[in-house]
Amino acid sequence: MASDYLALYEKYLIAEKGSSANTVSAYLRDVTQFQEFLHVEEDSDLRHAAPEMVQRYMDWMHGKGKSAASVTRFLASVKSFYSFMVSSGAMSANPAKGLTAAKAERKYPEILTNKEVELFLEQPQCVDAKGFRDHAMLELLYATGIRVSELIALDVDDLNLSAGFLRCTSRGRERIIPLYPVAVKALRDYESGIRPEIIADMEERALFVNMNGERMSRQGFWKIIKYYQEKAGIQKDITPHTLRHSFAVHLLENGADLRSIQEMLGHADISSTQIYTHVVKNQLKDVYNKAHPRA
Repeated sequence: MASDYLALYEKYLIAEKGSSANTVSAYLRDVTQFQEFLHVEEDSDLRHAAPEMVQRYMDWMHGKGKSAASVTRFLASVKSFYSFMVSSGAMSANPAKGLTAAKAERKYPEILTNKEVELFLEQPQCVDAKGFRDHAMLELLYATGIRVSELIALDVDDLNLSAGFLRCTSRGRERIIPLYPVAVKALRDYESGIRPEIIADMEERALFVNMNGERMSRQGFWKIIKYYQEKAGIQKDITPHTLRHSFAVHLLENGADLRSIQEMLGHADISSTQIYTHVVKNQLKDVYNKAHPRA
């Protein structure tokens, strides 16, 4: 049954490929949706899919208004799935092999200016427990550029405030990231004065907890970001990743080398970090075009 192969594929992604939870979820969703298309439109199934069926599904996605990026991701998902099916002996050939998707238009990440960052970080008011906690979270995010999944996974033992650094462990790799003094103070105020009052259990190791005293969730943090964006009146669409992108670009603008930024961000490949050089170049180009009298 297809569900059996999908279950085996999920185990393969987790155990052998070491894929993140988000990647596993996205790949399984793409393949499952393709499976439904095969059943309804092609009277077929995953094991009997042909290259022309994969192509028709991509055409169908385009017709439904799906972005080039979504189609490209689907193709990566289905190629991965069928590679697994071939290697496991369930199929003799990969029907997605050799197919290409329309090139996705490259979108550069949204970056906040230094003034916008200052305005955003000023929003949490340190007058109650929630204000102290939110201030510490946002300062930490901008100070380190860590991912939101890494932020909410932090335990109290990951902080070394006396030395001024954070230990972040993700995807089997550990990295040490320095903290600037304002972030150290915000974290110390929260950890020593606020966190003990709101944790539900004295054995709780999570650094950041919700107002019920339990580990903060991604959804909970997303709401916090959106609340302070609205409060600050910033028109840009701020996501939990925006401070990570801004952290990288601002370091680059102020002379940090790309390898150091790669290490702090936890990128396995330098090519993932190089996108920020393009962002900086585009910003300089915009400044030039707006300011040069002959531009």
